[in-house]
Amino acid sequence: MPEPSDPIEFESILGDYPVHLEAFEGPLDLLLHLIKRHQVNVYDIPIALITQQYLDYLDLMSELNLDVVGEFLVMAATLIHIKSRMLLPRPDPSQEDPEEDPREALVRRLLEHQRFKAAAELLHEKEIQRSAQWGRPDGRVAEVVGEAPEPELEVDLFSLMSAFRHVLERVRQRPRVYLPPEQMSIETRIEQLLARLDGIEACGFEDLFEDAQTRSAMVVTFLALLEMIRMKILRVFQQQDGAIRVYRRKTEEAGRV
Repeated sequence: MPEPSDPIEFESILGDYPVHLEAFEGPLDLLLHLIKRHQVNVYDIPIALITQQYLDYLDLMSELNLDVVGEFLVMAATLIHIKSRMLLPRPDPSQEDPEEDPREALVRRLLEHQRFKAAAELLHEKEIQRSAQWGRPDGRVAEVVGEAPEPELEVDLFSLMSAFRHVLERVRQRPRVYLPPEQMSIETRIEQLLARLDGIEACGFEDLFEDAQTRSAMVVTFLALLEMIRMKILRVFQQQDGAIRVYRRKTEEAGRV
């Protein structure tokens, strides 16, 4: 019988259910997320910090069995190359042909990606307004809480991964409980999460991990949430204070794939 720490059966479950990242975000989106998270100037990227954070995310993607496509690995190599060049002695600025800052080409790519992303988001917002795919229940919420709800922004993949990392950090602080290895499939976890959300309009992101006692159960829960977002069953929003809320779409909305 495998030991509780034996990952074979758990890995076989994930191997049968890969999540393709191209349906969510790409490597430039991850870099922009890290720059925004650390509130740094895109024209003066602290390359050592951003490179380490980027590699940490790649490690988490690998653990989640996310489909880390070649572009993510190419960007990792690019960041490491830039970092190594930044460690070399700076050339004399009085030279006739001063060498370009190794970050400049990356900054140009990021700014161009930001422009395209902003344009795509604007078109997406107009599409939602025309088709009325998602109506926030502001009136009902205000009636219950007695005040207008806080404005919220829809969450991207890497903000979700940041929240998930926070959940994992909290688990490390719990006393260890040795349980037999779990063999829950992602399909089964989706059914459980649907039952959890049945009859309620929304819940906190971290609340959905309350019954997950092991790291493997939390990984399956997170992948189930990603799959439910991809299937248009859920939408996830972040409040101004950073709290993430998970909303279940209405049945007719969920059917529009």
